[in-house]
Amino acid sequence: MKYHQGKFSPKNPEKYIGDSTKIFYRSGWEKKTMLFFDNNESILEWGSEEIIIPYLSPVDNRIHRYFPDFVVVSKSADGKINRYLVEVKPKAQTLPPKMKKKATPRMLTEIMTYEVNQAKWAAAEHWCKTKKMSFLILTEEHIKP
Repeated sequence: MKYHQGKFSPKNPEKYIGDSTKIFYRSGWEKKTMLFFDNNESILEWGSEEIIIPYLSPVDNRIHRYFPDFVVVSKSADGKINRYLVEVKPKAQTLPPKMKKKATPRMLTEIMTYEVNQAKWAAAEHWCKTKKMSFLILTEEHIKP
């Protein structure tokens, strides 16, 4: 599977949290999300993979580091400031894998990916609670072409 990857150059680098010359997207959906953040006036600040959250992997029972795709600060129409951690994922990776009668290597990989993602997202939810932020997962259903 080939992924759409590259370097992103924002039109509004002053909104970027971190070094705006070192922004990389790992999918077309991430690029579209970056364009939205960069061009939307209600987005006050945003960053890509700027936060590190430790999590316990269910695969090897060790602590790993999770870098959520985005951190975002926005202003709603009523003037309220909102803070989010945002993960961009294919919808298929947010749902439990379909079990088959015979365990195939692909099915085992899908199960492990799902379980690791669940551990990452639980850690992100907890981290966000301590920072008075919200954790969002965006899929292709949320990201318009």
